[in-house]
Amino acid sequence: MRRIIANKEILGGKPIIKGTRISVEFILELLASGATVDDILKDYSHLTKEDIHACLEYAAHALKNDIFLELENA
Repeated sequence: MRRIIANKEILGGKPIIKGTRISVEFILELLASGATVDDILKDYSHLTKEDIHACLEYAAHALKNDIFLELENA
């Protein structure tokens, strides 16, 4: 996961794609809202498919040991 870094001087220490100010959270939000990897790469041409994959890998790793709360149905 060398593509994902955290620096307290950038976005308050949120995990970001190295060399950018684009957070893992932002990429996940784009994907969750229906954007495809190709859509993201078109809008952010300096990113790579590997960057997007690294965001997903980071999120999966971060959730491995979390405690989950039951969500209410809307």
